[in-house]
Amino acid sequence: MSNILIVGANQGIGYWMVSSFLEKGNKVTVLDIREEHINELKDKYPNSLLVVKADATDEASLSDGIKAAINEFGMVDIAIHNACLCTFESEPDTAYEVYKKVMDVNYFGALRLSKLMLPFMREAKSGRIIFTSSGVGVTGFGNISPYASSKGAIEALAKCLEIENREYGITFHVMHPPLTDTASSSGLPVPKEFMADAEKVGRGLANHIYSKKFVICHSFNQALQMKLCYRHPLYMGKMMWKMTQRTKD
Repeated sequence: MSNILIVGANQGIGYWMVSSFLEKGNKVTVLDIREEHINELKDKYPNSLLVVKADATDEASLSDGIKAAINEFGMVDIAIHNACLCTFESEPDTAYEVYKKVMDVNYFGALRLSKLMLPFMREAKSGRIIFTSSGVGVTGFGNISPYASSKGAIEALAKCLEIENREYGITFHVMHPPLTDTASSSGLPVPKEFMADAEKVGRGLANHIYSKKFVICHSFNQALQMKLCYRHPLYMGKMMWKMTQRTKD
């Protein structure tokens, strides 16, 4: 069993990941700015779930949450950055401040978590840190450039930190969920029937949390799709954008 810390799990994919972790007997600490949904699990798992109010953009609150997790359950084995902010406007309609805000949550949130967790993991000579990425961070997509840029940035960050920390026995990974029916994707002009179920995706990712692969997917089909995205990124991005426009029309 593991001690798992996840930033961003009050709802959606993160919530179902936590539910699956707890069912398997793990200790879990959730750091989130909202707590109403994740606290529903407290009654069932009072001794194995810790919920701490924390903000991915605030280093002090993340630090306090990590210390609380270690005090409660011991050394963190797996740390996951799942906090997400997504906007759905074209570049001309998106101010610099929006790009900065999205990067602050998605990219710098991942960096903050890493910088805070790595000293503990280096001392322990073990651990894994996982960032929730997105296919659009590999392929690009229309009207979503702040989000896609932030996800592309964490892909590079995870690779760099994987190389730097291998000597300490620490591994870095990125999770690639498909387009999923969550609050963060609600602004996309895509019918819900084309989106994956959040519970299925969350539980699938939880089942693969110990994968040795750099890219972690919830299913075999999603893994195949991501291989195509990495091999033919711009082609896949343009194709998905055209399909979305046809669906909208």
